[in-house]
Amino acid sequence: MTAKRIDRDYPSSGDPFAVKRRKDLDFADETTLEDDGGAINLLSLLLQCAEYVATDHLREASTLLSEISEICSPFGSSPERVVAYFAQALQARVISSYLAGACTPLSESPLLTVFQSQKVFAALQTFNSVSPLIKFSHFTANQAIFQALEGEDSVHIIDLDVMQGLQWPGLFHILASRPRKLRSIRITGFGSSSDLLASTGRRLAGFAASLSLPFEFHPIQGKIGNIIDASQLGTRPGEAVVVHWMQHRLYDVTGSDIDTLEILRRLKPNLVTMVEQELSYDDGGSCFLGRFVEALHYYSALFDALGDGLGEESGERFTVEQIVLATEIRNIVGGKKRMTMRWKEELSRVGFRPVSLQGNPATQAGLLLGMLPWNGYTLVEENGTLRLGWKDLSLLIASAWQFQPSD
Repeated sequence: MTAKRIDRDYPSSGDPFAVKRRKDLDFADETTLEDDGGAINLLSLLLQCAEYVATDHLREASTLLSEISEICSPFGSSPERVVAYFAQALQARVISSYLAGACTPLSESPLLTVFQSQKVFAALQTFNSVSPLIKFSHFTANQAIFQALEGEDSVHIIDLDVMQGLQWPGLFHILASRPRKLRSIRITGFGSSSDLLASTGRRLAGFAASLSLPFEFHPIQGKIGNIIDASQLGTRPGEAVVVHWMQHRLYDVTGSDIDTLEILRRLKPNLVTMVEQELSYDDGGSCFLGRFVEALHYYSALFDALGDGLGEESGERFTVEQIVLATEIRNIVGGKKRMTMRWKEELSRVGFRPVSLQGNPATQAGLLLGMLPWNGYTLVEENGTLRLGWKDLSLLIASAWQFQPSD
């Protein structure tokens, strides 16, 4: 299976059926999910179903979804698996439309329960063991942070979605190796559960103690975009402040993007590290069908990458696909458009300037990929950012930003 970029000129209104045949065939030809007609037939049915959903032909969509469910399985080949999960997401959208007339936007989704969070975190740990994506995210950000902290002896890291804190032991290791020892290192971690945050804090404190690092953990239950005053983050004079933001579609991490941007501007941190999924849809006129096709490209590549390293019977693969990837697909397909910032433009507008990840971060990321047993992944440096891709499709982009207001 090969995923490629496509043109996204679907109409935002009107009848998409006039262009759908050419679009479907172009995507099937470019994607070449497999060399058999069954995969292409599945893809064609799925796209036709998405078109029915886009134009509120829900009865026709339901009929096609029943047909798709009979011929594909989340336990089959990579093409069957990705089509099965996209079909499930479309089914959820259809049902929601029947019941309420509208789907729940991702931005209005409730916080995860403790049980849901534990399932997601366990699945992400599995994902980390079978794919380099999370390792790349952690490793690249840590290298950028380490460089930015040269000469600093008091550090405050604000993690907008700390989860289990898996990223930070790696940073602790390289900070502990510095000739000049730290006076203090603090992490403010955002999360959805006070109990899970407390557990993360204890785990990180124990690891820091094993390296003789003076450490504090400050948990905040909630989202940074919902806090009223930047002083709630507890910054102290003389601290180097770093904000880390790993974006994903599992749930809404930050709340209001506008308020998040304002908090970052008022914080004036020494560095912001950001890792984004290469899904470019936003509120700039992109219609449901265009977003659907882009997401299908993206997750086809992810399923292909997992399938390349793990067999169809792999329990680890199924866990990652069912809990992580399927949840993201469901949130993308089942929700309304959520306003998504063009972060490069918006950060620049409020006084942030890009920090190049050339040099040591890029070199170390390349070494990381070279040490891992996965083939097919690509690393590209572009204008100071680092992009991790699968074959010819970019999956993640890592960037770093420094606050430098204009005079």
